[in-house]
Amino acid sequence: MKYEHFIIKYRWWFIIVPIIITVLAAIPLAKTKVNPDLEKYLPENTPAMLAKAKIDSLFGNSDPVILIFETTDVLNTETLTRLKNLSRAFHKANEFDGVISLYDTKSIKGAYGAMVVDPVIKRIPKTEIQREQLRKEIRQNELAYKLVVSEDFSKTVIILKVASGITDEQVVHTIKRTLHEFPGSETVYKGGTVYLRVQVNSDISRDMLILMPLGMLIMILFLLLSFREWKSVALPFLVVAMSIVISLGFFPLMGWELSIITILAPIMMIAIANNYGVHFIARYQELNAANPQWSMKEITKNVLYHLKKPVIITGLTTIAGILGLVVHILLPAKQLGIAASLGIAFALLLSISFIPAMMATMKKGKALKSLTQEKAGIIEKGLSRLAKLSTNRPIVILFVFGSFLLLAGAGIVHLQVDSNSENFLPSKHPFRQATSIVNEDFGGTKYLTVLFEGDMKDPKLLQRLDHYETELKKNPSVGSVMSIASILKIMSRAINDKGDEFYDKIPDTREAVAQYIELYSMSGEPEDFDDLVNFDYTQALLIVQFRADSKNALDNVIDEIDRLTVDDPNRSIIGGYCLVDKELAEAVVHGQYNSLLFAILIIALLLVLIFRSFVSGLLGSLPLLFTVITLFGTMGWLGIKLDIGTAMLSSIAIGIGVDYTIHFFWRYRYELGSGKSHEEAIATTLTTTGRGITINAFSVMLGFVILFVSSFLTIKYFAFLIIFSVLLCLLCALILIPALCLLIKPKFLEKKP
Repeated sequence: MKYEHFIIKYRWWFIIVPIIITVLAAIPLAKTKVNPDLEKYLPENTPAMLAKAKIDSLFGNSDPVILIFETTDVLNTETLTRLKNLSRAFHKANEFDGVISLYDTKSIKGAYGAMVVDPVIKRIPKTEIQREQLRKEIRQNELAYKLVVSEDFSKTVIILKVASGITDEQVVHTIKRTLHEFPGSETVYKGGTVYLRVQVNSDISRDMLILMPLGMLIMILFLLLSFREWKSVALPFLVVAMSIVISLGFFPLMGWELSIITILAPIMMIAIANNYGVHFIARYQELNAANPQWSMKEITKNVLYHLKKPVIITGLTTIAGILGLVVHILLPAKQLGIAASLGIAFALLLSISFIPAMMATMKKGKALKSLTQEKAGIIEKGLSRLAKLSTNRPIVILFVFGSFLLLAGAGIVHLQVDSNSENFLPSKHPFRQATSIVNEDFGGTKYLTVLFEGDMKDPKLLQRLDHYETELKKNPSVGSVMSIASILKIMSRAINDKGDEFYDKIPDTREAVAQYIELYSMSGEPEDFDDLVNFDYTQALLIVQFRADSKNALDNVIDEIDRLTVDDPNRSIIGGYCLVDKELAEAVVHGQYNSLLFAILIIALLLVLIFRSFVSGLLGSLPLLFTVITLFGTMGWLGIKLDIGTAMLSSIAIGIGVDYTIHFFWRYRYELGSGKSHEEAIATTLTTTGRGITINAFSVMLGFVILFVSSFLTIKYFAFLIIFSVLLCLLCALILIPALCLLIKPKFLEKKP
């Protein structure tokens, strides 16, 4: 029994079973969770993750929360009172292991040969003279000036060290409650990876609630304008809705969580899953106009007979392209590749079973005037002109496409990788404003910590730490460098007079170092150094704070630290959140290469197997290579950087774009087999199948347009670039490929299908 008759005979089974599967797949959706932590996007065994985990286990959480208070003068009575109350409240909160503020920063001085350790602010100044005296003292305190208070005294910070086992939500709730308990007129900015994760979590949830319904609405309107009948809208819509449920339902089923990357899954379904149904509807309308006497079942059988093979082939090549993400190092990219491929596979099955089964149960609609030669539509007129252009000016077309490729592709040399996760949010976002303030006034938002192990009271080791600090501070990107060595030098200045042998120097003996520490503990607290050195002085950190808004700037600081310390026998590891950012950026590049190469090779191989010709693999890959080179070149010219969002481009674009070329090949071969000349075959293919290709492409582009309202800049860039790439693939299929076929007349297309 032929497949077409089988589908018609058992149509109700092909309608009911997919609906039941979809309902079952929807059940796990209630357990869907969001993962905003960029650290979890990398495998746990990467060097940066292991180094950060080790340092955090020794010295506590290395990702502080930063609260910035901005006012005319932070030394005014109201602001200082508020800071005092907030500092006390945060010290009492179980959510924090440490607090740094003007009331916690120490002033180390000498008095009568002894060391005196006091808070920077012992009492709130009541007069202008007292306030200016405090201002002078702060300017002379390198532990406070430009670290806790800005140079112009318009801003100050409270830095909170989050306790182990505390969730981001608990941290944010405690801070919000405490700020509300002690209100003030200051503008408060909140920064740190905790707030980045919370914001990303919120924005992912927002995007899921807004993007998917809006995308579905746009798809419905576009299909209605294209096909002008509701049944032709309902069938692709149902396929999309069901494939979204399958794709998203797979995440909780596998124990996966949604991320910045995987929120693309439902939008990909909206943009891609209706592709195959669109071709069925376009062919149905074409046959309905050409054969008004045919019944709906006859039309359905004919549509299924002619389209099942090209639809299956295009579906498999799309899946192959998107499966290129599986070889990506980023975990969410792998998950997106698997889930999206599963959703597209389900949409493909629905398109060759559910849609024809539904069509067989429906009444036949009226033939469109634009297809009965009574009145050509805009799409039909445009395709007719493209057919004339392709057959009359093939050499000119090759010259134009080649010139554009060279011009756009030259931009690849300017393509950069973005390693700064803060750039996911718009520049006017409060979090980005906080980041900008810290970079400008407080030394930078990036931290690197170098762990040293050994006798941390050894003068030679301490002198090397001092040397590293001195050299690193020469780097204009570095805001501050701190270690136990810098504290000892401050102590030396406190108890020695200028000009003395030991002034501003690391003590020469271990005993002298121990004496300095003992003198400090008589007036200060020994735990003041807990963030720099452990209790028995066998492990210590060199903490480098710096600014880096690009991967090159980040690499510059990392390379300098490595160059200075690489031969130090006491250096253990280098860690920090920015190293995770760096590995993310490198993973983006390597993942891009791997997924791109995998996708192109698999698709080329499929084309060779399908058309049984090596030439088909080369010819079918040309639009993909043209699109990829032009795409990355355009990114370079426009200054759009590769990041974890835009890195998904190549595999997705290739998976989508190859469909158009295959549909052209299939119909073109059919027309040649019916006895038409190459020129006539091209004209017929473009004005018939070309309509489905065009509607398909614009449906995809409109599906991704909705991403422009995403909260994430990287997703907006992704939207622009994927739309641009689909447009390029469309132009290649409608103009470049016909011109090439006319010039080289490939033998594999002259064989009867």
